[in-house]
Amino acid sequence: MPPLPPLLGARRAPTDPSGETAADDSDAFDAALDDAELRTARVALTQGRRQAARALLVHTGDDWDRRGHRLTVLSRDPYAAAWASDWLAAEPGSADATALLALALVQRALRGKEEPDRAREACDTAAALAPADPTPWLGRMLLARTLGPEHELLGTFAELRRRHPEHHHAHHLLIARLAERPAGGRAESHEVYDLAELAAADAPADSPLAVLPVVAYAERYRVLAATGLAPADPAASRHWSGPRARRVLRACFDWWLEWEHDEHPRRHIDLNHLAFALTCAGRPAEAAALFQRIGEHATPAPWAYAHPDPLAAFHAARTRALGR
Repeated sequence: MPPLPPLLGARRAPTDPSGETAADDSDAFDAALDDAELRTARVALTQGRRQAARALLVHTGDDWDRRGHRLTVLSRDPYAAAWASDWLAAEPGSADATALLALALVQRALRGKEEPDRAREACDTAAALAPADPTPWLGRMLLARTLGPEHELLGTFAELRRRHPEHHHAHHLLIARLAERPAGGRAESHEVYDLAELAAADAPADSPLAVLPVVAYAERYRVLAATGLAPADPAASRHWSGPRARRVLRACFDWWLEWEHDEHPRRHIDLNHLAFALTCAGRPAEAAALFQRIGEHATPAPWAYAHPDPLAAFHAARTRALGR
């Protein structure tokens, strides 16, 4: 196996209970990814002009993965709650403004600047206003992932899944939390792997949930490394070298070759997970194909799981894979 780029073997940043790191808030990463319309609406909103965001969400309609992605990104601005409140004052009863306010309060609660109960109530208000929309439940799930007991997360996921069985973000949150359950038995027998493979098998053939088993391996590595049960160098851990891991990687890479959809709003998150896994498994030629597709759309996870500077880790791995 060829050695990994040095940055991937360096000491990791400590992880918080959500499985994310402080690097997630770095200006080097754009949560909007390749959604140019979302970036335009976000800039307009920061300038006090809500019409672009309003039109964006109207146009998004019931594309639930895209709606969740766009509202989550808009809600991350520190002033998003104030903008949403002003929007509601101008358009009382707006489901879009109510959902934005709910997710903005969730983000504030996750930063310790808002009472979680107020954020939950806001999500409940948004859910009552738009019963078919899974996005308010995504807000509840973001809260439960970090601040709630597991049974709250599971119950919220069930409500969200009733509205959109293939919800991408929700499945990632669930996998991240379940990866933190204690393991028993053999190294590759953790229940999170079983759940991820079951979800992938149950989804339609073209669903990006096909990559969920690779995400499960990254999340489990995060837990093992953070607790000292795996080396800080993910290659040295041999986490991706077992027979199950090799099968998962082969299946997910083959799925990407056949089914990858350019239009999915969170596809770069999947591509980063797959490129990370292939890099750690010592498969640079396959990783190179992923890096070509990713371009500059790096995501903090999973690169933050191996190094305190995830962007530097991403660039080192990409440079090695592409030979430049």
